[in-house]
Amino acid sequence: MSTADLERFVNLEAYPLQNVKFVQKCNETLNIEGALTLKNFLNEETVEQLVKEAKENQHKAFYSNSTHNIYLTPQDENFPEDHIFNTQITSSKGCITTDQIPDSSALKTIYKSDIFKKFIAEIVGEKILYEYEDPLSSINVHYAKEGQELGWHFDNSSFAVTLLLQKPLGGGIFEYVKNVRNSESGEMGFKEAEEIVSGRSKPSVLNIEPGTLVLFRGMNSMHRVTPTVGDRTRFLVVFAYNAKPGVSLSKSAQKTFYGRVA
Repeated sequence: MSTADLERFVNLEAYPLQNVKFVQKCNETLNIEGALTLKNFLNEETVEQLVKEAKENQHKAFYSNSTHNIYLTPQDENFPEDHIFNTQITSSKGCITTDQIPDSSALKTIYKSDIFKKFIAEIVGEKILYEYEDPLSSINVHYAKEGQELGWHFDNSSFAVTLLLQKPLGGGIFEYVKNVRNSESGEMGFKEAEEIVSGRSKPSVLNIEPGTLVLFRGMNSMHRVTPTVGDRTRFLVVFAYNAKPGVSLSKSAQKTFYGRVA
C-alpha cells in the first residue's frame, strides 16, 4: 500500500510516518509519558466520513454491561471481599467488529497499511505487527452512549492504539495514573490503586479531540474513561495488533465482548 493511499486520510505533512527523527521522537514521548497523542492525525474530511460510517453501522453494535476488578482477572478468595483486588468496577459500551466495518472504510486502509504498521511497530519497540487471526478483533468501533463508561483497569496488552472519531457533549474523559503496578516483577500496587479507585488520588487527563491518534501503554498504568454525559455518543476506534502471527481472541472473550464467536 502506497503513501498516496494513506495521504487521502492521514495528515502526512504534519506526521511524516517514515521520517526517522519523527519516529524516534514519538518513541521517546511514549516511553517517558506512557502516552502519545497525535492531534489531527486524520484530516477533517476523513473524520466526517468515519463518523457517518459509525452512525450507519451503530445498529449492528453489541452492547455489554459488566463488572470486573482492575486487573481483569477472577476474584481471589485469599483476599477479603472489600480488598482492591476483589473490588468490582463497572464497564459498559457497544462494539462493532472488523467484519462489520465496510471493506472500503478508511479504517481498513489505515490499519492494513505497511507504512502505518511499521510506524506503530517502531514506536512500541516491536519488529513487526500482525493482524488478529480471527475476523472480529483487529478493528473495533466502540460506542459509549449516555451513562456508559470504561471503568478503572490495567490492560493485558503492552500497548493500545486508538482513534477518537466523536466526542460526547460531556464526560468521556480519558484519565490515567502512570506506573501504578509493575507487572514484570509482580508488584501489584494495591495501596495506590485503592487510592485511585476511592478518588483520593488525582489522575492525569489526556485531552483527546476527534481525529487524534493515541498510543498508550496501559499494562502498568491504571486508566479509565468517565461516563458519557448527554445524548451525543462517543465513537472510538481501537486498532489491535499482535507481535506474533496467528493469534486469535479466545472464544470466551469474543462471546463477552462481541456477543458471538467467529
